[in-house]
Amino acid sequence: MSRASGPGPRWLLFSFGMGLVSGSKCPNNCLCQSQEVICTGRQLTEYPSDIPLNTRRLYLDNNRITYLPAMNLGLLSDLVYLDCQNNLIHEVMDYTFIGVFKLVYLDLSFNNLTLISPYSFSVLSNLVQLNISNNPHLSFLHKHTFANTSSLRYLDLRNTGLQILDHGAFHHLTTLRTLYLSGNPWNCNCSFLDFSIYLIMSHLDQPDYQNATCVEPTEMVGWPITGVGNPLRYMCITHLDRQDYMFVLLIGFCIFAAGTVAAWLTGVCAVLYQNARRKSDEDDAEDEVGQRLNVNRRIFQNRNESAHDGFPQLI
Repeated sequence: MSRASGPGPRWLLFSFGMGLVSGSKCPNNCLCQSQEVICTGRQLTEYPSDIPLNTRRLYLDNNRITYLPAMNLGLLSDLVYLDCQNNLIHEVMDYTFIGVFKLVYLDLSFNNLTLISPYSFSVLSNLVQLNISNNPHLSFLHKHTFANTSSLRYLDLRNTGLQILDHGAFHHLTTLRTLYLSGNPWNCNCSFLDFSIYLIMSHLDQPDYQNATCVEPTEMVGWPITGVGNPLRYMCITHLDRQDYMFVLLIGFCIFAAGTVAAWLTGVCAVLYQNARRKSDEDDAEDEVGQRLNVNRRIFQNRNESAHDGFPQLI
């Protein structure tokens, strides 16, 4: 997990205590009315101070804000609506929204986002609508980016630098109904297969599906990403290209060579075994013949001895 580029939880608690004393004013050049703070188009370069702690709707759109400080934003525990579109925000870190757990609407579109930390939205379990469109330098979203946003119904990812999405990022979005994906340089390679299958099986409302098309590879250029499931399944699972055939031939040759060597070794072992057995049988036969000769010789000798003892020799 990446760490927030700013103060930690202790500073949040300290700032909360300070905010109890000086958190009821209205920021300069902003309009405050009935738990609503409107700072739209005020040329702000940083997050405004002195936002009332009971604020429920905060409009910071069309300014030049580069950073959302968790220490100040975390004081607004009743905040349900935050509009930060059209600013210069470049990072959303893990602690950014740690105190605004009641947030329902969040708009970060038209910024300079290059990084959204994996657990940036981890406390936003009540978030219903999230817009991070038109951030052309946002090329990657971690699979845990939406892990705890279980109430999310509307997600806008148009016109970013996303080329591929891990389908695991959507496992916990059981209530998601509307998804915008157009204007991205989708790379519809084999790694895109699981996400394309998710788009088919989820039955999500994709109003811009005709404009969500593949940019790579060459053979898939212009294909709607909702329609590449079957072609990718053929290319990546059942279809064999030249490299696959070369690999199969190499494996076959290796198996053939291994089988030939194994058969040769088996034959050599069989011949050696037969030779050893034949020699053993020959030795046994020679021993048996020798034993028989010895027995016959002894019998002959015994007979001669008996003839000498019992009868006189005739001349």
